[in-house]
Amino acid sequence: MSGFLKAVMRLCILIAVGGCSNMPERQPAELLPQLPQEWHAAPELHAFSDQNWVESFGDPVLNALIDHALSHNYNLKSAAARVDAAIAQARIDSSGLWPQVSFAPAYQYTQIRSAGFGSAQFSVFEAMFALSWELDVWGRIRATRAAALEDAEAAGADYNAARLSLAARVAQHYFALLEARLQTQVAEQSVIDRSNIASVTQGRFEQGLVRGLDVRLALTDLANAQSQLAQTKNQAQQIARQLEVLLGQYPADDWQKTAGTIPELSGSPSFPVQQALPDPPELLPAGLPSDLLARRPDLIAAFSRLLAADARLDSARKLMLPRITLTGTGGTRDTALVDLVDPRSAVWNLFAGIMHPLFTGGRIRGGIQLNEARVEEALSRYQDVALNAFREVEQALAAEEWLREQEKALREAVEQTEASHELALYYYRLGFIQILTLLDSYRSNLNAQSAHLSVQRQLLHNRINLYLALGGSI
Repeated sequence: MSGFLKAVMRLCILIAVGGCSNMPERQPAELLPQLPQEWHAAPELHAFSDQNWVESFGDPVLNALIDHALSHNYNLKSAAARVDAAIAQARIDSSGLWPQVSFAPAYQYTQIRSAGFGSAQFSVFEAMFALSWELDVWGRIRATRAAALEDAEAAGADYNAARLSLAARVAQHYFALLEARLQTQVAEQSVIDRSNIASVTQGRFEQGLVRGLDVRLALTDLANAQSQLAQTKNQAQQIARQLEVLLGQYPADDWQKTAGTIPELSGSPSFPVQQALPDPPELLPAGLPSDLLARRPDLIAAFSRLLAADARLDSARKLMLPRITLTGTGGTRDTALVDLVDPRSAVWNLFAGIMHPLFTGGRIRGGIQLNEARVEEALSRYQDVALNAFREVEQALAAEEWLREQEKALREAVEQTEASHELALYYYRLGFIQILTLLDSYRSNLNAQSAHLSVQRQLLHNRINLYLALGGSI
């Protein structure tokens, strides 16, 4: 009989080893279409400088805001908690590799009463141990552990991506608030200019030099300027409250209160400190497209989740193989507590068994198909994330050139309209032009200044998007 059992064991091992499937060896670049050797939008940029892009702006206020947000933002704290949870789950999934031992001490008191014979009492003390251990011969549990470790790696990459995203959003809101305050100043000056025009028009009307229609048009233009001023103030307070939430502060639109919680800014008298939007720092080299696969946290996370799906599929397939388990119980039982430590009273029982699934109603096959579908989902997801990452870099590199051309043209427009609206007022006083021409020159100047501030902010936002797309460090 023993020879028969050995033969059966050898047969099971041969079948199992023959049917055992390994996880595929995946390389990130091999999962994508052929990558170009350089970025199409900026072929002259090669080596990527992984310097702190926040410091490249040279703004201590921005540095302080981002540092504070990284320590107090609640979404980032949630991401950190997810990393801890993934690590704990990996520890749980790894526990099956080790024997599971439990200790169950017990005390039993029994009293027996019998008619005519009185009663009897006795006590029994127990110290029992139990052991169970599945021998991971085929690597099923190791595959489950590998999947959990890849999930933890993905969670860590998600956390890094969240840090980068938070820093980018704080920087963009900071520059947006700076622009909104400057737009408010432009709108306030526009109201002053429109008030002067209305006064000049009223004076000329009283002198009989213009019609009442001119006064109506000037007052209408003044009302529109006041409406635009209210709109810019509303935009400024909305952006300020969004920035405060990113900093983990109550959205009160109160810079003095917010700055008081940041040691580096507690002495700052006002915000923003700058009187103009800064120029973007010098453009950093973008590196090679293939380098992006190992640098961007979201790509690292997507690839780790693909490897986790591969490992779970491998584990699901190995459920078809026999499972070898060891179980054991042992301990002592005695009426005297002191006798429990006597090794002569110990009793042990050890059992080794093999369980091979014969019929499970399609549960195992269904689990394999489910995990195969999840592998395909993870693969497609990785490819989609990668292509979008390349698009973001190419798009930001291309936008840099067009935004600079737009900023140059709008700067020229501001200079021209500033000169023209002063001449228009002079000519209107002399009666050489109509009121509509005067008002149009002032509107053109206001629109040019507003558009110029907007494109300056877009340049800064685009630069931040480029750093974020490249996976730059902070």
